[in-house]
Amino acid sequence: MSNEIAGLIKADLAALGNAASQLAQQAGTIAPAAQFGGNPPAGSFSDAMMSAVSGVNAADQAAGAKMADVDAGRSDDLVGAMMASQEASLSFSMLMQVRNKVMGAVDELIKLPL
Repeated sequence: MSNEIAGLIKADLAALGNAASQLAQQAGTIAPAAQFGGNPPAGSFSDAMMSAVSGVNAADQAAGAKMADVDAGRSDDLVGAMMASQEASLSFSMLMQVRNKVMGAVDELIKLPL
């Protein structure tokens, strides 16, 4: 049993490593702001934040559904449900950290002398 769980964890870590590599490759293809004349397209930050909030919400709902399935006995995938729950928790924590950084930056901008 422990060997099976260890194998699942290793497979999940490999999948996360592959996802991280794909994100790193995609980050290299994002156009810098200089291509937009120094200004990013209007609404891009708000669109990105709305997309992030929607993604975190979707991950939380999916984790809740998996946990409910395990609780009701419709699924035996306890490891998958726990992983989904942890992923949703980490996504929410990351979103809160971004929010805190943005709010800190806004506070600093407000303190600037005119």
